Parts: sequence; structure tokens; C-alpha cells
Amino acid sequence: MADHQSILDAAVENQDVPFVVAATASAEEVTWMGASGERAPGQAAGMDTVYRIFSMTKAIGSTAAMILIDRGKLSMDTPVGAIIPSFETLQVLDGFDGDTPRYRAPATPATVRHLATHTSGLAYEFWNTEMPRWFEATGHPSILTGQKAGLMTPLMFDPGTAWDYGTGIDWLGQVVEAVDGRRIDQFCREEIFEPLGMADTACEIEDHMADRLAGVKARGEDGTFGDFDLSPPPSPEVYGMGHALYSTPHDYLRFLRMFLGRGALDGNRVLSEDAVDQMLANQIGDLSIPKMVTVAPPVTADFDPFPDTRTTHSFGFMRVEADVPGMRSAGSQAWAGVLNTHYWFDPAKNIAAVLMTQSLPFVEPPYMTLYADFERAVYADL
Repeated sequence: MADHQSILDAAVENQDVPFVVAATASAEEVTWMGASGERAPGQAAGMDTVYRIFSMTKAIGSTAAMILIDRGKLSMDTPVGAIIPSFETLQVLDGFDGDTPRYRAPATPATVRHLATHTSGLAYEFWNTEMPRWFEATGHPSILTGQKAGLMTPLMFDPGTAWDYGTGIDWLGQVVEAVDGRRIDQFCREEIFEPLGMADTACEIEDHMADRLAGVKARGEDGTFGDFDLSPPPSPEVYGMGHALYSTPHDYLRFLRMFLGRGALDGNRVLSEDAVDQMLANQIGDLSIPKMVTVAPPVTADFDPFPDTRTTHSFGFMRVEADVPGMRSAGSQAWAGVLNTHYWFDPAKNIAAVLMTQSLPFVEPPYMTLYADFERAVYADL
């Protein structure tokens, strides 16, 4: 295990990351934890460091929907418009006449499954080339403003026909609210965070979390990290389940251990075993997650984590369909947040891991080298 720590230390010393916390666990216990660097001047990073986890929120939003499916209150195949009628007003962007967007009706209705798997047609502006043009042409607010209007963006393709990363989980959180009646932050607190003992996970920075919040760094043109201001919008009109949460490595590892435990942790059950099996299965059929090519290099690099391995999408996660040599097993699940907070869990090997910092660009090569080195070291111990 000493090699794990040396990998973290070298990454900080080489300025691959400003700081880093990593940990591994089984369903039964935390098996290793380590940290290197300072989360803020004079403050060492640790398992209780509070992070803006951004898209690590998505798995929690998907779990919220799965809880309702598990209770028979919702189906993966329910059309979104049957629950939220305003969704039916969304059209497919069919090109531009000069600077004027052109639209058409979608050929098929989007379902709950489409929202959870990024196959609804909704797309972010960071990897899709048409979305920045649409935002510029319309002046429409992004979902990252926290405005409810930010949900109302066009589809880039007919639901179920392709995969593109976007705001589907933000809509999924609205589905949970509409079906259950509780606001999504309350639902997640009562149904996920409290049962799992995740006291440092919330949509707003609570008083007991404030002095542990990490700073954010962005790599400048000279290659060094400088301070950068990026956080989820406070007190928004809508808590977007694509990005809204703050958490710690300790808390998120407990969330992942629940899946290794087939829906339960420390005797507290969140999902039935059948629901976990359904949630972790490939939910996009013959589709695959393509290489994500950036259109915003200061924010993100290209993302293609396993070029030689088919990756699909379960109801909550990216899923690998074959063993990755020296690394995760077939059926392993993973995702990440834009400030380079990453995780994976491997049900076949009973391993969960987090590897977290607060830096941009997302998935830049130095970070991904650290990630691969750390993952190989974890599996070399088995």
C-alpha cells in the first residue's frame, strides 16, 4: 500500500494536481486512504475535505429515481412528459437558418431511462458543437445558472438514438420531485444521506462544512495552477441533480459501498438487491459512449478513458463491458465531476475507490496518468 501514497505524493510534487485525496473500500470497510498536498493554504487535504462534486451528483440523482422505481411509484419506461408536461415542449434542434435556430418535433418521446442514461437528446455545451451556437443565438440561460429556465434547452437528437452528455439528470431530479412531492434536496437527505451516514453531503455549504471546503485551481497558460472561482449556484430556483452537491471522500465512499453491499450499508437498506442489479445493468443496448471531444479546452480535455474497451451506461453510471487488463473488471461502474473528482466501483472484485482534487481542466492528461497509475496500484495488491 505504500506505493499508493508515493503515487499521490509524486503527482502533487510534479504539479499534476494541486492536492489529492484517495481511498479504497470494500462493502465491509475502508481498506486504504491517503492524501497529499494542501486543500487551502496551511490546511492539509483529508478524507473530511469538502468538495464541489459537480457531476458526481448525477449518480445520487439517479439513485433517487431508482428508489421510486423500487417502490413501484415510477418506471424506467415512463414518458417524461407524462410526469412533467412542460418537457413535451422541447423540440429537436434541426439546424440554423443564418443565426436563427430551426426545430422539429422529436420522433419518439423521451423516457425516464433516457434521462438517466444521457440518451434523451439533451446535451451540455462543453462537448456538443451545436449547443454553444444555440446559447449564443438565443441568449438562453445555462442550467449552471440555477434558473429553472436553464432546463428548457432543445434536444440534439431523437431520444434513444444516440448518447450525448447533458442535463438529463437535472430533469430526472424534477421527475422525482413531481412523483414524490418532496423537493429533491430533502428527498436525497432523508432517503440517501441520512440512512448512509453522509452527514457532510448537501446542496449548500452548511456551517459545519464551511471551514473544510477546498479551494479550486485552474491550470494557466504557463502550466502552473492558479486560484479559480467555480461552485454550484447557491440558493437556485432548481437544485440540478447533475451538479448541485458538495460532499467529502468519506461520504461518497459510503455511497459507493452501498452498491457493493447490494443496496445496504451497515444494516440500512436504500435499495433492494433486485433494484441494484437493474440499476447497474447496461441500459442503452447496442449504443456505446463515444469519445467526448472538447469544445471548451480551458474547462475540459477530451474524454476517452478506455479506447479499447466498450463502455455503455447503466441507470446511474458509465459501465465497462469487458475486463480492462490490470485494472477494473467487466461490469464496473464509474463517473466523475468536472473539478476532477473521480470514482469507480467494481462489484466483481468488491472494490470501490475515490480519487479527488479540485482542478481544471477536467481529465487533462496529467490527471488521467495519475488516475491510471493509482488504479493499477490498487489492482496490483489483489
